[in-house]
Amino acid sequence: MGGKNLSYIRDKEVLEWYEQFHESIFKYIYMMIQDYQSAEDLRHETFLKAYIHYDSFRGNSNPKTWLFSIAHNLTVDYIRKRKPLTILQDVLLFKKDLKPLPEEIVEIKESSQQLYNVLAKLKDSYREVIILRKIKEFSIEETSIILGWSESKVKSTLFRAIQALEKKLLKEGILSEKIV
Repeated sequence: MGGKNLSYIRDKEVLEWYEQFHESIFKYIYMMIQDYQSAEDLRHETFLKAYIHYDSFRGNSNPKTWLFSIAHNLTVDYIRKRKPLTILQDVLLFKKDLKPLPEEIVEIKESSQQLYNVLAKLKDSYREVIILRKIKEFSIEETSIILGWSESKVKSTLFRAIQALEKKLLKEGILSEKIV
C-alpha cells in the first residue's frame, strides 16, 4: 500500500508543479532557443525528468528552482546538439564589444517582443542570466543553483550581460541614448 501512496503523492505533486510552472518554463526555454516546437518539447521533457527523478528532489531548494535547473540542463544540451553551422554563426554574431547598462532596462516586461529579439542575439550565458535574474526574478543564490555557477560568477556575468544588452538595444534603435 505504501508504494501506491508514494506514487499518488508524486503524481499529484508533479501535476501541481506543471500547473504552476509550465508556462514560465516554456517562456524561459523559448527565450533561450527561439523555436516554439522545440521549446514545447523541452518543456514536456523537463516535467518528464522531474517525474522520473522525483525521488532526487530533496526539498533543499524551491521546486521552481529545481525545475528550472532541469529545464536549463535540457536546453543547454539541446543547444550543444545544434548543427555546427548554426553554432558558428552564433559565435560570429556574439563577438561584439560591450558598454555598461543600468539594471533598469532589463525590467522591461516579458511581453516586449523587441526585448526578446535582442535577447536572442546575446550569447547564451548572458541571455540565461538576464532571463533568470531579471525576467524570472530568481535570486542570485537560486540562479547560481540553476546554472551551476558560483554566486560571484552570476554577478559578474550579469554585469557584462547588461552591458551587452544595452549596446544591442542602442544598436537596434530601441534605446535612443544610454540610460545613466
